[in-house]
Amino acid sequence: MSEPLLKAVGVRKSYGHTEVLGGIDLEVHKGQVVCLLGPSGAGKSTFLRCVNHLETIDAGQVWVDGEPIGFRLRDGKLYELKEREVARQRRDIGMVFQRFNLFGHRTALQNVVEGPVRVLGVPMEEAREQALDLLDRVGLAHRADAYPAQLSGGQQQRVAIARSLAMKPKLMLFDEPTSALDPELVGEVLAVMGTLAAEGMTMVVVTHEMGFAAEAADEVVFMADGTVVETGPPGELLSSPKHERTKQFLARVLA
Repeated sequence: MSEPLLKAVGVRKSYGHTEVLGGIDLEVHKGQVVCLLGPSGAGKSTFLRCVNHLETIDAGQVWVDGEPIGFRLRDGKLYELKEREVARQRRDIGMVFQRFNLFGHRTALQNVVEGPVRVLGVPMEEAREQALDLLDRVGLAHRADAYPAQLSGGQQQRVAIARSLAMKPKLMLFDEPTSALDPELVGEVLAVMGTLAAEGMTMVVVTHEMGFAAEAADEVVFMADGTVVETGPPGELLSSPKHERTKQFLARVLA
C-alpha cells in the first residue's frame, strides 16, 4: 500500500498535569474516510487540532503527505516552525469546526472567496466563479448573497464546508460538524459529507453520528481516555466490538 496521506506516531498532549493524548498512532491513506468515535473527553478534538498544529504536541510526530506538521527536522532534532510556515502547511488541511466560524459581515459567497484570494492569490473573478460552483455543490447557490445571520445552522455549516474546499485541501478534518445543529438540520450536512466521501476526499471525522460512520467510513477508530482503544472497519467495530470499553460506549450510544 502507498504511503499514508496522514500519519501520526506516538502523539502526546497534556494541559498542565492532565494528559489528554497518551500516544496516538493513526494512518489515513488517500481517499479514505476515518471516523473517530468515543466519549467526551477522549481527546478526539484535541487530536484533530494537533494534526494541523492548532495545538502543539508534547511528543510524537504528525506527517501530512510526507511533510512533518509544525516542525522541521534538522541535524536529527525537531525545531518548531514559525507561524507563517505553519500557516502555509495548513493550506493543504481543511478543517470544519463544531461552530461555523463564518465572517458575520460577509455574504456566503464572500466567505468562500476570502481564502483563495487572500491566501492563494487567486484572481477575484476566478475565485468568485469557483466559489459559486462550490456553493452549488453544497446546495446553496441560491443563497450566495445571504449573510450568516440569514442562514440556518445547517446552511451555515455547508458554507463552512464550501469555504474549506475552496482552498483545495489534500485532507479534510471535521470536528463534530453536526453537534451544534438542531436535529432536523443534521441530515443536510451529513449528505454533503457523504457526497465528499463518495468523491474520494480524504477525511477524518470526529462524530457521534453512528449512521454516518457505518455508511461512509472506511475505518472507525474508538478512543477513550486519550488512547486508541480499538480500530476496525465499521461493519465489524460497530456490530461486534472486541474491547469491553467499546462495547459499553456503543451500548449507551445505540440505545
